[in-house]
Amino acid sequence: MIIQEAQSDGLLLPISHSCLALDVSRSGYYEWLKRSEKFTAENSESSDLVNQIQEIALEFPYYGYRRITAELQNRGYAVNHKRVLRLMRQEKLLCYKKKFKPVTTDSTHGLPVYPNLLKGREITGLNQAWASDITYVQLQHEHIFLAVILDLYSRKCIGWELSRSIRSDLAMSALAKALKNRSKESLEGLIHHSDQGVQYASKDYVDCLKAHDIQISMSRKGNPYDNAFAESFIKTLKVEEVYLNEYETFEDAFRNICNFIENVYNHKRLHSALNYRSPVQFEVEVALNTIA
Repeated sequence: MIIQEAQSDGLLLPISHSCLALDVSRSGYYEWLKRSEKFTAENSESSDLVNQIQEIALEFPYYGYRRITAELQNRGYAVNHKRVLRLMRQEKLLCYKKKFKPVTTDSTHGLPVYPNLLKGREITGLNQAWASDITYVQLQHEHIFLAVILDLYSRKCIGWELSRSIRSDLAMSALAKALKNRSKESLEGLIHHSDQGVQYASKDYVDCLKAHDIQISMSRKGNPYDNAFAESFIKTLKVEEVYLNEYETFEDAFRNICNFIENVYNHKRLHSALNYRSPVQFEVEVALNTIA
């Protein structure tokens, strides 16, 4: 506005004189000034928010606007998801996920299989149910295999193994790590759920579960939805880590996948089913509530 420009140029005329000369009311001038200051403040705040959103999006490339809103709120920003969505659209920061293709399972082995014990069951605490699954990761010149075990209450990945082979010892290694990670906790009544793949139906794997008094549960043949939580974790891993990288070597894949599971997914990534907490944060809160 001309009055502001004149003052910034050092022409210190009384506001009343300037308004009279320009045929502007004093109340109109001050109303404009108030709106201008508010606009400047909002622009400054939006700029700060955009910087924070860009920082979060860089660390978690496939976070949607709701998870970014939750992370901003964790950082002390009073912001709702509608504003975050608007800013992300404005800055072209919205992500689009790559289509997920489920991994097939070899269940034509003739080994004993077990009924689905999780169907219709509500999980209300840690170590009530674990879910296992195996997938592959494509390298530049080969593919390797990843076995994982999740606690279905906290969604934490409690055991995993990466190998060039899909033999039963891959799944056994992930199970051994899960048992070690939960060795100080009661596993009474625990259900281990998986598909009907030969790795999980093998004598060694079944014997290990029975030795720890763990109940065995399996999905129906050809029905991946029975193991939806493990499938969902693998989808997250592939979309937010694997699809963003081109691993050249086994060591490269191991290093990056280890970092994603242990540091990003378990400790940092906000989970909508956990009221936007990370699995580790959720388990800490469960432990504190149990002690209290």
